[in-house]
Amino acid sequence: MNLNHLFDRSFRGRSHQIALEFQGQTFSFAQIDDRADRMAALLTARGLVRGDRLCVYLSNCLEFIDLYLACVRLGVIFVPINILYREREIQHILTDSEPRVVVAREPVPGSTPLWRVEELILPESAQPVCVTLDGDSPAALVYTSGTTGTSKGAILTHNNFAANALSLTACWEINAEDRLLLALPLFHVHALGNGLHCWLASGCRMRLLERFEHQKAATEFLDFRPTLFFGVPTIYVRLLDLPVEQAREIRSFMRLFVSGSAPLPTQVLEEFRERLGHTILERYGMTETLMNISNPYHGERRPGTVGLPLPGVSVRLVEGEVQLRGSNVFAGYWRRPQATAEAFDDGWFRTGDMGQVSDDGYYTLLGRKSDLIISGGFNIYPREIEDFLLEQAEIAEAAVAGQPDAIRGEVPVAYIVARKPFDPVDLEARCRQVFASFKVPRAFIGVESLPRTALGKVQKRLLPPWKP
Repeated sequence: MNLNHLFDRSFRGRSHQIALEFQGQTFSFAQIDDRADRMAALLTARGLVRGDRLCVYLSNCLEFIDLYLACVRLGVIFVPINILYREREIQHILTDSEPRVVVAREPVPGSTPLWRVEELILPESAQPVCVTLDGDSPAALVYTSGTTGTSKGAILTHNNFAANALSLTACWEINAEDRLLLALPLFHVHALGNGLHCWLASGCRMRLLERFEHQKAATEFLDFRPTLFFGVPTIYVRLLDLPVEQAREIRSFMRLFVSGSAPLPTQVLEEFRERLGHTILERYGMTETLMNISNPYHGERRPGTVGLPLPGVSVRLVEGEVQLRGSNVFAGYWRRPQATAEAFDDGWFRTGDMGQVSDDGYYTLLGRKSDLIISGGFNIYPREIEDFLLEQAEIAEAAVAGQPDAIRGEVPVAYIVARKPFDPVDLEARCRQVFASFKVPRAFIGVESLPRTALGKVQKRLLPPWKP
């Protein structure tokens, strides 16, 4: 079986139900199905065949969904590009993936043929596509965020996406009665792998936003009245600003808030629970593996942890590094056999994330292996210090990174986005009360903002250098 068989649960089983809302328009599952067939016919007429790559450089829109579903039906490999990327980053993906075409609203660098999205005029009708695909067929080529080094293309198969969708719909009890408000960008696996696939696998009703705009968040929630919302920590911080009456009403119809793509500070989880009456469900995933570990829907959603391994996902810790095995794990890096070989240890995927596990099986992430600070022979996990700093009233955001030191090799330095003026001496004193001396940041540097990816992950390599 492949994704098309999974999606038929909605396209055929719930054909006349409302499937999608976007910019004031509504579409039934039958209409989404028909649009996908017509887009597939258009791509076929323009010469695309199974195994070709099609790059998409678009913000959230109806055509993004049309193109993805058409590629899934044709066996064309879908390659989404982050719309925040600029010439150098786009060119790298186009050069590496060698697509037949790129679909965009504006010119892109290089010589790849460009189709402007407004010029993709769907035929009035089309016959359903019949291409034989199995679960191991590549569905998408998604490039890693490139927080360190050059981004690599992760080959995600039909089986990867299907296993992920079936696991999440079961564990988070997503069904046709749900209403999903999706404000995350579809070019990222958080929205593509979780949002779009859970929508089609469950048959729920989805309202897609072009982007999250915190000024309009209350209006969207109160108008659509969703039961389900996928977000990232920066979105949940914004939602804490909702007026009390609006927060109370949203609380009444929401069923589940899920957070991922970056660590959720314990303070944010607790403040959100107080204000909106819901405990955010934090989970852990990656571009290469989709979802791996999740706090339970029923049971304790433990602050600071990412929960328990999802069904079919095996997890182990090797020298503190989280390693994974399961049908959710990608097929390898595009045209990089050496990088693929180095990413696996006897069939286990090396995530590069450091973690620990409690006696009752809850996993806690300690940060990237590459972020580990070794100071005078002692290991320092920045997440531990960051969580403490975020508990301080004057600090809105914090990132701790290792900086070179002639004596200790490297030392921790804290970068702070402040809510109000802070006293570095006082912050240092507070840290000394709770941490061993080698963990205390050697400096507390105020910055206007932290460099982040589109999904809110801090890019520590872009933090300003520190000199003692």
